[in-house]
Amino acid sequence: MANNGDQNQTEAGRHQEVGHKSLLQSDALYQYILETSVYPREPESMKELRELTAKHPWNIMTTSADEGQFLNMLLKLINAKNTMEIGVYTGYSLLATALALPDDGKILAMDINRENYELGLPVIKKAGVDHKIEFREGPALPVLDEMVKDEKNHGSYDFIFVDADKDNYLNYHKRLIELVKVGGLIGYDNTLWNGSVVAPPDAPLRKYVRYYRDFVLELNKALAVDPRIEICMLPVGDGITLCRRIK
Repeated sequence: MANNGDQNQTEAGRHQEVGHKSLLQSDALYQYILETSVYPREPESMKELRELTAKHPWNIMTTSADEGQFLNMLLKLINAKNTMEIGVYTGYSLLATALALPDDGKILAMDINRENYELGLPVIKKAGVDHKIEFREGPALPVLDEMVKDEKNHGSYDFIFVDADKDNYLNYHKRLIELVKVGGLIGYDNTLWNGSVVAPPDAPLRKYVRYYRDFVLELNKALAVDPRIEICMLPVGDGITLCRRIK
């Protein structure tokens, strides 16, 4: 039988694995939230897509179920109709968005990998919301550059969700601030980056966590002083920062 020290060490190790999608210090508490508040209310289509994505080798890239629930409610609260998503993967957050929008709502969804998107597409179609989605394969920055050139696109989006290449988050922000309406929201995912934003320089971090950490820190500093937005950083999932455009 393991002593308390061994047990605590095991729990800490397990939490390090789970912690990418939960910054809570207790896995039991996070599981309580999921089982009490999230899973009982999760639409069947989102459950199906979540379970499908869990079998994918890159499943760590997916939006967590509690964050999906948060996004779905947030979009309803702000009555979003025209939205954008940069970074789609298999489409769990995309489905959460599509289910929240009215029948004539629109999502411009961009990702460099169509194959992953098409993995979840049958579930999205079965949910009856695929008509709301315009998917574009390829890098988002060239698309955004073209959109910014046309003034009719300025201030045309109610909500934009970014969960893509962290080293381009600031480049996205420079363009998206023009496209979101005054009073609209931009959500940047992973802004607490597995808790590494407060890790000491010599902390044992996975290579990809260490590589992107500086980009996340740079984004967080820039958002904190951007006079065009109000911000709220939330410890949901791996951290999400909401930016409300005020001018």
